[in-house]
Amino acid sequence: MKSDSMKKGAEKAPARSLLKADGLTEEQIKRPIIGIANSFNEIVPGHIQLNSIARAVKDGILAAGGTPLEFNTIGVCDGIAMGHEGMKYSLCTREIIADSIECMAKAHPFDGMVFIPSCDKIVPGMLLAAVRLNLPSIFICGGPMLSLPDASGNYLDYNSVYEALGACKAGLIDENELKRVEDNSCPTCGSCSGMFTANSMNCLTEAIGISLPKNGTTPAVYSERIRLAKDTGMKIMELVSKNICVSDIMNERSINNALSVDMALGCSTNTVLHLAAICREMGMALDLKIINEISSRVPNLCKLAPSGKHHLQDLHRAGGIQAVFKELDKLNLIDKGCLTVTCKTVEENIERVRVLDYSVIKSVEDPYSKNGGLAILFGNIAPNGSVVKRSAVRKEMQHFTGKARVFESEEDAIKAIYSGKIVKGDIVVIRYEGPKGGPGMREMLSPTSAIAGMGLDADVALITDGRFSGATRGAAIGHISPEAREGGPIAYVYEGDRITIDIDNYRINLEVTDEELERRKRFTQLKPEPPLKGYLKRYASLVGSADTGASFLS
Repeated sequence: MKSDSMKKGAEKAPARSLLKADGLTEEQIKRPIIGIANSFNEIVPGHIQLNSIARAVKDGILAAGGTPLEFNTIGVCDGIAMGHEGMKYSLCTREIIADSIECMAKAHPFDGMVFIPSCDKIVPGMLLAAVRLNLPSIFICGGPMLSLPDASGNYLDYNSVYEALGACKAGLIDENELKRVEDNSCPTCGSCSGMFTANSMNCLTEAIGISLPKNGTTPAVYSERIRLAKDTGMKIMELVSKNICVSDIMNERSINNALSVDMALGCSTNTVLHLAAICREMGMALDLKIINEISSRVPNLCKLAPSGKHHLQDLHRAGGIQAVFKELDKLNLIDKGCLTVTCKTVEENIERVRVLDYSVIKSVEDPYSKNGGLAILFGNIAPNGSVVKRSAVRKEMQHFTGKARVFESEEDAIKAIYSGKIVKGDIVVIRYEGPKGGPGMREMLSPTSAIAGMGLDADVALITDGRFSGATRGAAIGHISPEAREGGPIAYVYEGDRITIDIDNYRINLEVTDEELERRKRFTQLKPEPPLKGYLKRYASLVGSADTGASFLS
């Protein structure tokens, strides 16, 4: 056992004495020792229940003859951090989470690992750590929040609050109605109930095969989630006994499966950022053009909030991720030979699975769209690429030419939107919000939701070198690369320029000549770098471009 290096032999008596100080018996020390990385805290609604998940995981490990040892990682709530300085401290925690787990697992050699994430950066941070450690490993998240109907029968979610705020600012509703939406949109613990970033990533752990079936969709408050956690604890012991490690499951084939599911579900644009970083950790590059190739052949089968009316509980009821696999298999769009943490292949996992509700998971014969939910756009304003959740874009906005309204920060753009200065035909350009320029690549749910809430999402687009929440809908193009701080073309967009967005043809272009763009590069001064200190200063000096996952440069 790997843990023998800290517990076996006379020379390890000092370490054993410390393990006994933890209350472990001789028998417990002899058993396989399983590390549990738990991101519980009392701030994040997706994480506040994770101690109950950890308890159930431990029960499963104990029942299968192992010794569980738990430690914690940090976790930021993107929703609470949104719209102020706190959002600079979200994406950057992905690297802290990965590094801290690596440190704990290397210092205390575990025989296997159970990862308990739930929300946006914690899932990919733990996936990075899992790849790095390459131990027998398995994921179990906290589960999605429920969406419950209001008195009018509308199913609310976290994004409903932002759009209600935009409607209130536009005078479409009053503050009493805003308060009603605020009080009813997040009714339970769990990751926010739409196909936002947290649930997107949790569903993709299942698609990759690193979590058990139903992990991505079982609601947080269901007893089924506790049973799944116990099964996860028992399954890690089988993975350890068979020495099935992360590299046996996570590889180019399983990543392609994840991308296919991503396109079918219409996941968050942030999945592109995180999958690129995970691929980089695996020693392979994720060519963004591959996403368009997969998107061109994988149909969009689901429209979950913010793209449609359904939520994660509906996807779960319809059969979940395994049912999506089953439907995609009709067109041979998945690799069924991939090994998963069930110790079986995808083919074996889906043998008896079927879609239970075709109103939630469309058939491949009658999809929402023949193309996948995400698109990577290239052009003179984004030579290294940009990303849009096209399943959340109105049909009339798939091809759009508008006038650039340029802002040097998210705050300036929000002020202009709320004060009515953005009108039909505008394209809001927010720059210096990239990985280095922010720094931290803030999510911009506030401006996109304000545009939608004010009824402008059919007439106004937004582009940025920052990124978007998975809750964003509308013609919102993010991850413009290279970013403005690195002298990318977005830095040379002038107020009033014409910009064309052509999602069907994967293009985004600033309507100026190459000569004019080169002239602007010579004569336009970049925005001065902000004074930085602490972790943000270190982060800005180490982080790479969005098109490579905003990973730390080696």
